[in-house]
Amino acid sequence: MTPKLSTTEIATLIILALASVAILAVPKFAGLSLQLDLSIIFVYAILALSMGFMWGQVGMLSFGQTVFFGIGGYSYAIFALNTGDTTTAMLLAILLPMLVAALLGYFIIYGGINDIYFAVITMVATIALEKAVRATSDPRIKIGDVRLQGQNGIAALPDLKVPWNPSETLFVTEVYYLIFIAMLLVTAAYALLLRARVGRVLVGIRENEQRIALLGYDPRRYKLLIFVISGGVAGLAGGLYAVWGNFVAPEMMNLNASASVVINVLVGGKASLLGPLVGTGIVQSLTSWLGSAGVGQVNVVLGLILIAAVQVFPQGVVPMVSAICRWGLGHLVRLAQPSRRASATGGKQ
Repeated sequence: MTPKLSTTEIATLIILALASVAILAVPKFAGLSLQLDLSIIFVYAILALSMGFMWGQVGMLSFGQTVFFGIGGYSYAIFALNTGDTTTAMLLAILLPMLVAALLGYFIIYGGINDIYFAVITMVATIALEKAVRATSDPRIKIGDVRLQGQNGIAALPDLKVPWNPSETLFVTEVYYLIFIAMLLVTAAYALLLRARVGRVLVGIRENEQRIALLGYDPRRYKLLIFVISGGVAGLAGGLYAVWGNFVAPEMMNLNASASVVINVLVGGKASLLGPLVGTGIVQSLTSWLGSAGVGQVNVVLGLILIAAVQVFPQGVVPMVSAICRWGLGHLVRLAQPSRRASATGGKQ
């Protein structure tokens, strides 16, 4: 039986609905530049969701989400350039990372690797893949007719076409809506997964893996399942990144990109589904603002700000704000109770 929605969940849905209305209205009042800026934030938010759910709800910290992000982007680029079929290319951007996640996850999870080494191995996979892609600068290295071009990346990718009408192309505003809707669907899918029985098992694994095993569940199977799903979500983000910029490069999957995902999740709060979304919005907006303000050493300044933020909000912005709101609501209820008692007493007299 599916549990009823809590007050916090209802409030979250209301906030999401109001935010969605505002975001959907942006193209009516803003130019293409803002739409492009918001679109890339949504892409990174999807990537952060793929890590945030796995880390916050299951306790699996992976530095390999940018591996699947990069595979998704390159899969879209190579297939779309070779065939011109962008719809199948986008599907491949999801499925191929899931396959890689299944293979990698099987050997790590069923190999009995603990959570610390899980993070280390996924970090090594990130470094190895980036170096492998950078080593493909030789013009003879190509897949089909597409040269990988090493650190220069692959440019001039075809625009995404409407699946049922390949002659119609999606431009900036349509891509903006597509990426935002994809972000909402991924968030909704994770929320439904969390409320289902499998979600409760995943949370149980985070809290006490041995107890879950004693109850008859195989924690390895559930860990592999969520790792594969998160790989597909990261691949989707990579494909959307390729659509957004018409370009892919090894920087998509380097260690800096991987660390950025971790920071986005930490700032927002890994224990909340909204945390990765809010954290990504804060960090990416702050990065853009510092860059446009001409601040030197943006990464250093941003790092100092983020360290301060983590000290102030150790659980993340979203859990802290939620706690403050609950405290405020409870305080208002307590203030209202004496006046109600006084009214009741006066009525009896």
